[in-house]
Amino acid sequence: FLRDKTMMDAIRADFDRLARLPHTALDHNSQYHDFLLRQPPPHCGAALDAGCGTGAFARLLAARCDHVLGLDLSPEMIRVAKDESRAWTNIEFRVADVLACEFPAEQYDCIVSIATMHHLPLGVMLDRFKRALKPGGMLLILDLVQGEGWRDAVSHAIAFPWHLVLRLVKTHHLRQSPEARAAWTEHGRRDTYPRLSQVRQACAPRLPGADVRKHLLWRYSIVWTKL
Repeated sequence: FLRDKTMMDAIRADFDRLARLPHTALDHNSQYHDFLLRQPPPHCGAALDAGCGTGAFARLLAARCDHVLGLDLSPEMIRVAKDESRAWTNIEFRVADVLACEFPAEQYDCIVSIATMHHLPLGVMLDRFKRALKPGGMLLILDLVQGEGWRDAVSHAIAFPWHLVLRLVKTHHLRQSPEARAAWTEHGRRDTYPRLSQVRQACAPRLPGADVRKHLLWRYSIVWTKL
């Protein structure tokens, strides 16, 4: 998994651009926030949101955690996250490249990563997150997945009309704005997604007993508790 400075600068610029879009845009990840919040215990000590974006999930975590640290590569994402999180005194946001971070061992009760892992080497990050979790701590990952086989083709065919309904409810339009469409199209040129079988292969030797599942809106999740 190779990342040069040019690629990193391009990804950072993409997310800075996306952070400036109106927050009324449709976000498929938010459809699974409730699912993720049901997984950890009602109260946690320290939590890490790796790739926190504008801080939407960090704010939800903050209601049940003593402290939440949100990290993101994009300065603009972090700026928006701080602006929108002024009422929360137990959230800290930092601009950081998650791949370059050395997380302290057994530091966190909960580690979350949403729509970030496809930019990173999955196996490397699973090892780091595993080490950074306290015994009994929980890892929650939600990310995009590439389809494989006819079952996924059927699932994707079902997902598309549901995606249109969600967009209509959220934005009152069936099409993205030209600005949003251009920003996401440019970003998508650098995106590659794993197959679910690849995710399971990465988890098997590292996260015994992990619950790895596919979700309707082109997402997969990993839920794992460190024993």
